[in-house]
Amino acid sequence: MNLLQRFMRVFFDLLYHSFAFAYDLVAAVVSFGKWKDWVLSVIPFIEGNHILELGHGPGHLQLALQRRSGLVAAAMDESAPMGRLAKLRLGKSHRLTRALAQKIPFASKSFDSVIATFPSEYIFDMQTLSEAHRVLRNRGRLIVLLAVLPKNPLLGILFKVTGQSPSGAHDSIKSKIIDTLARVNFKTEVQLVEVKSGNLFVVVAQKEETKC
Repeated sequence: MNLLQRFMRVFFDLLYHSFAFAYDLVAAVVSFGKWKDWVLSVIPFIEGNHILELGHGPGHLQLALQRRSGLVAAAMDESAPMGRLAKLRLGKSHRLTRALAQKIPFASKSFDSVIATFPSEYIFDMQTLSEAHRVLRNRGRLIVLLAVLPKNPLLGILFKVTGQSPSGAHDSIKSKIIDTLARVNFKTEVQLVEVKSGNLFVVVAQKEETKC
């Protein structure tokens, strides 16, 4: 990891915690206003009615899920400032919990889909994957919007600098992700989904059916 990437990691950690109040503004600026649209792009991948979001951030996806008839959405995040922002956005109807993804505070087989958008390295921690597998029902989905490959050249440079865009999204990266998730009994597809502003790097992993 080079010096610039280390700086950006510290910057994003501060943005997610101490300076969470500025998160939406910074995200909008660096994505030319596309960040929220990218986050909401995972909705078509959802299956079932009971949804858990890992790392809810300021709550945009939770708000969209709450507005969809028939869905019961819960979410968790380890950042207290993000929790406060999300609660302000969602009001009293929120189902938010402060917790680490490596120790999900919900019962086994509680959810049809588990979602994470633009997560940090924690998403491929084996404990995180094991916990996601545990709380999913048989044939449930883990959906991860991992990164974006922007079409705008300037956006592409910005995201390459921040480490958010896997510009080498080729077979070796896909194979590594598939192999990692297979270790906790997920059958995985890695897709590049084209939208007007770029290509979304989406991981869709299905929990293999178990008898108990």
